[in-house]
Amino acid sequence: MVRSVDVVPSGLNEKVEQLPEEFSPQDNGGAAGEEKGKREIVLGRNVHTMSLAITEPEVDDEFTGDREAYMASVLARYRKSLIERTKHHLGYPYNLDFDYGALAQLQLFSINNLGDPFIESNYGVHSRQFEVGVLDWFARLWELEKNEYWGYITNCGTEGNLHGILIGREVFPDGILYASRESHYSIFKATRMFRMKCVKVETLSSGEIDCADFKSKLLQNKEKPAIINVNIGTTVKGAVDDLDLVLETLKETGFNEDRFYIHCDGALFGLMMPFVKCAPKVSFKKPIGSVSVSGHKFVGCPMPCGVQITRLKHINALSRNVEYLASRDATIMGSRNGHAPIFLWYTLNRKGYRGFQKEVQKCLRNAHYLKDRLQAAGIGVMLNELSSTVVFERPQDEEFIRRWQLACQGNIAHVVVMPNITIDKLDDFMNELIEKRPSWFPDGTVRSTCVAEEIGKESCACPQHKCATP
Repeated sequence: MVRSVDVVPSGLNEKVEQLPEEFSPQDNGGAAGEEKGKREIVLGRNVHTMSLAITEPEVDDEFTGDREAYMASVLARYRKSLIERTKHHLGYPYNLDFDYGALAQLQLFSINNLGDPFIESNYGVHSRQFEVGVLDWFARLWELEKNEYWGYITNCGTEGNLHGILIGREVFPDGILYASRESHYSIFKATRMFRMKCVKVETLSSGEIDCADFKSKLLQNKEKPAIINVNIGTTVKGAVDDLDLVLETLKETGFNEDRFYIHCDGALFGLMMPFVKCAPKVSFKKPIGSVSVSGHKFVGCPMPCGVQITRLKHINALSRNVEYLASRDATIMGSRNGHAPIFLWYTLNRKGYRGFQKEVQKCLRNAHYLKDRLQAAGIGVMLNELSSTVVFERPQDEEFIRRWQLACQGNIAHVVVMPNITIDKLDDFMNELIEKRPSWFPDGTVRSTCVAEEIGKESCACPQHKCATP
């Protein structure tokens, strides 16, 4: 019996909640106590804004075809919603421009990369040969010889940060972690998980670490080794910490190389910066301990994953024999996604260094285009020199923010220009922003929000600072 996938079978009407026509968070009717247009983060309880119920088949269920048709209808509408939401995806650093159709044949296999990538285990359905190929590629990028590095494909960028900070803690058990206030939240999660003392360092208006404050705080704790997180692109402003200045500051304060460990969080820009002309290098030829990047951001992997590289000499502090695997393990997670290395290997082979270089140049060009359009519209905006993250005044309409999936913090929002963000998409965003902006003010007179504190007076377009700008 053939049924339309848009119709819920009558035999299941009483058991299964029907899917809304528009499969999106806006249609959930709102959580309890939630005002229209506003979302409240509620701690200590779950807020179920949308849920697709699971219905158990009866023992003598005769509606298998109907059930399959219902599930097909759910997935069809979900796919439709993904297509629509992808059209308005600007605020988060994911490259959605990819095609991995050739790898669909591998979905039939449960691929699990257990244990150490460089040591054979008893589990045979793995992709370690792809994983090591990817790791070799990144080791070359960051100038570390094959016999001097260790690494693995992580389940996400956060795992890479957790692993990097954990190595630092193992190298210096009594060390103090220094991280700028604009570091990713996973850095501070690491300090709580590993029970480490953390000193937060102030930042400049660009979002870059303030090395004057860093120096002051190092001197206050001179008797303890330093574990430092260096941001290769901060979460909100896309700021790149000056690694060379951080190293100079450590030297000035008497911290020799045997008294500090540096982890570089390059989640997004760690793979972009090597292809930016005149950009400072992140290299293991400098005294750094580890680097991590995300694979689902600039690379464009369809599932969260990442790459973590460290010096081989550090890994013995974490590595343990696991008889069950007939291998050793120094990773944070036990089972690891064996498909992710294959996706990374596939796209690295397709694009290579030259392909990534072209994509980086495109992203930077388009980011400058968006910055210029925002400035022309009288909107306060900032774009760091080495970044494709455009920071600007937060729109005064939560519905607009949700529609374009903007990431916001206080009075600012940002667009992260990735390879899939075209000029046409930026024009659609800007045209809608300019059209709707007057309606956000009671008298229709547009007034720029003051964002001088967040992105500096020179980037602010409010009346006070616009008039003061020469």
